[in-house]
Amino acid sequence: MDGLILVHKPQKFTSHDIVVKIRDILSYKKIGHFGTLDPLATGLMVVALGKATRLFPFFSKLNKTYEGKIRLGISTDTYDSLGEPVSSEKKEFPDKDTLLEAMKKFEGEIDQIAPPFSAKKYKGKPLYVLAREKKDLKYKSSKVFIQYFLMKKYNPPSLDFGVKCSSGTYIRSLAHDLGQSLGCGAHLSALKRTEVGNFNIKESFSTQKIKKLTEEGKIESFLIPMELLLPEFPKVILDETGTVLARNGNMIFPDNVIKILEQEPLASDLFNEEEKIFRVFSLEGKLMALARKVPEKNGLHPFLVFNP
Repeated sequence: MDGLILVHKPQKFTSHDIVVKIRDILSYKKIGHFGTLDPLATGLMVVALGKATRLFPFFSKLNKTYEGKIRLGISTDTYDSLGEPVSSEKKEFPDKDTLLEAMKKFEGEIDQIAPPFSAKKYKGKPLYVLAREKKDLKYKSSKVFIQYFLMKKYNPPSLDFGVKCSSGTYIRSLAHDLGQSLGCGAHLSALKRTEVGNFNIKESFSTQKIKKLTEEGKIESFLIPMELLLPEFPKVILDETGTVLARNGNMIFPDNVIKILEQEPLASDLFNEEEKIFRVFSLEGKLMALARKVPEKNGLHPFLVFNP
């Protein structure tokens, strides 16, 4: 059982809770996820099964899109509504133009510090552990990219927003930092992840629906197979000799290539462009491996072998 499931996470559940539920439903242990959602948050989780768990480096870096609410006027220790207030409540709020101007300053590449109550690690320990121990530490900031940070509705003290950002961005920190920049304080009060890369929440399934379909023997209706993943990489179809080479992680040569789909029209041109990744398939249509060009050897090297 290999592939991805797009799951709609409800509020109050951790990402690990969802993984445990899917394991129980499918009676299958090798399951993980490609991006944490806080208990407060709802929305799209990408869950991987079997060999697909090895694709974490690719899917964990995808951009994310969210919609949610920010409550102006008060800051909390967790940067969201689940935390304790750490500031007195403000009763005066910025006007719409001032708020728009402040939000605009967070677009593009910014330095961001993770919330003190988060799973990010400092010297091997999760920040939430250090926060509970009342450790007063200076955490390093990270570079993140905010493609857009939009106002959808403003009814003080509530701000409805939309944001598209790079992987590793903390929306709780974005809400907190916005409040600090305005001088009134703020925290995240609701959050829904709607997109991960090209995956959309409209394609997702609740755990209840997944359970029902599994009981009906319709796993294929929600499981995205390995062969459909990473379509941005050209598809290389091998002959029988090439299939054996790929299965064993050995170099593949142009003579082993029957067809290249999408970006590369001819096997003879396979190694003329800049380095790229290829999906390597057997004649039977099974994904064998991911491979990189090795121009000096005039071949492809399978660096991630799935052995179907």
